[in-house]
Amino acid sequence: MHDLVIRDAVIVDGTGAPKTAGDVAIDDTRISEVGEVTGKGRREIDADGLILAPGWVDIHTHYDGQATWDPDVTPSSWHGVTTVVMGNCGVGFAPVRPDGQEFLIELMEGVEDIPGTALAEGIDWTWESFDQYLDALDATRRVLDVAAQVPHAAVRAYVMGERAHEDATPDEVAAMAVIVEKAISAGAAGFTTSRTILHRSRHGLVPGTTAPLDELLAMADALAGAGHGVFQLVSDQAGSDEEQVWLTEIAKRTGGVVTYSLAQTPFAPEAYKSALANAQALQRAGLQIIPQVSCRPTGMLFGLQSSLHPFITHPTYRALSQLPLAERVRQLSTAEVRQRLLTEEAETGSAVARVLMSRWDQIFPLGDPPDYEPAPETSVAATAGREGRRPEEVVLDWLLEREGEALLFAPLASYADGDHEALRVMMTDPGTVLGLSDGGAHCGLICDVSMPTSLLTHWVRDRQRGPRLPIEQAVKLQTSQTATAYGFDDRGTVAVGKRADLNLIDLDGMVLHAPEMVFDLPAGGRRLVQRVDGYKATVVAGEITMEEGEPTGARPGRLVRFGQI
Repeated sequence: MHDLVIRDAVIVDGTGAPKTAGDVAIDDTRISEVGEVTGKGRREIDADGLILAPGWVDIHTHYDGQATWDPDVTPSSWHGVTTVVMGNCGVGFAPVRPDGQEFLIELMEGVEDIPGTALAEGIDWTWESFDQYLDALDATRRVLDVAAQVPHAAVRAYVMGERAHEDATPDEVAAMAVIVEKAISAGAAGFTTSRTILHRSRHGLVPGTTAPLDELLAMADALAGAGHGVFQLVSDQAGSDEEQVWLTEIAKRTGGVVTYSLAQTPFAPEAYKSALANAQALQRAGLQIIPQVSCRPTGMLFGLQSSLHPFITHPTYRALSQLPLAERVRQLSTAEVRQRLLTEEAETGSAVARVLMSRWDQIFPLGDPPDYEPAPETSVAATAGREGRRPEEVVLDWLLEREGEALLFAPLASYADGDHEALRVMMTDPGTVLGLSDGGAHCGLICDVSMPTSLLTHWVRDRQRGPRLPIEQAVKLQTSQTATAYGFDDRGTVAVGKRADLNLIDLDGMVLHAPEMVFDLPAGGRRLVQRVDGYKATVVAGEITMEEGEPTGARPGRLVRFGQI
């Protein structure tokens, strides 16, 4: 008798092959039969024509702290994710000096907008070295699997202490390389670094942002010494000819995957095409340089409870900002406060923030259900023009809707053309991989953790402003393709012998709800979360962890140690 049998499903197996009707049997943690299963199961599920797909593998998250206190790893587990990779962009919590914990918290708060008070209360710091951090992760059972990468900033802070932002000496670079190789050998998934000026804390840029090539090559040699490991980075020059030169050298030295974040930028809206062509050429030459792209624009969500909105630095708003939301809405709705607010200017020394808060042609009402491909005529600028009003008036009215809980969508990248065509080109390019959900991060401003669900609701079923994707292709993008990029060779497809990580999906009934702000992190920290209806069941390692959107209490998830898969 099988442990679990799912019958009469439409199987989308993650390989891109045409969907088929059939059954799947599971024994212990593995898929034991696919097709017509004659044997009985201790538990049987009648799928009745629902979609059965592999569990989503999300390779770009920031659950490094949350995974130590939250066994449910939400919101990712709500969205059918069965494996997450964390430690991206060069920030994380190991290794750590006994006196360096606050510094790493401040880095994560500054770069990834995770409340420092939540991290300080939630993390118990039972480790110093990276292998001890892996042991701490391994000691907790969760609803999904986690894999951890070694963050450059933490390694620099551990070796260099207060000098972490300065140039490293040759001895310090050698010490960092030893730490990285040891961490990879202990099971880390890779090494990550940040080279963007957008990533900063109150201390300045992330340590390692301006590290010279010799330091990066030493880390690449550490990966080579360990025999595996991905080299991940985020950079302002991603895909440029200059950067391709040293990425090529890193790929040659490691012999493994080098992945970098790629998006369409407003200042160079065609540059991504060259980056894709370069990556394809390098891949044909045998190098695994893989641009990491998203399936919807990275989107800031402006709201009265968010980290940023167009009035957040205005004196009148600042005077009200600590009031309860209902009282804030009441006062902002009065003629006197409204008039005073609308006569003021933003008071911030950040030119970047000033621009982001006033790109009126790139700010839209998000709605419920949310619209991540809004038409240009729905923007603040277009609405203000039609109605003969100032953009600030339109924004204020929108922010006050839904009793002050309305959200406005302000795409940061990959929306220069006002649609998703650039995204479609990047997503479907054979040389890219899906990522950039940032699960667990940007708690007060971005909620892209639902990207795997958007593949189904938007790209497969609902898209109106351009071509959709076949479900077979969409599922492959978030399963076997992401799994392969990181070397998860035991999962990502519905096949005999593969790990039984599965999603049973009601595609017709799937509803992605609008994000909402909740205050459920340790110390009452805030975060944006997003619910979904339509995942009938999620199976991890053969156990049903979520059913009808609710956790079952089963926690078969583990730490994935590379080299031991």
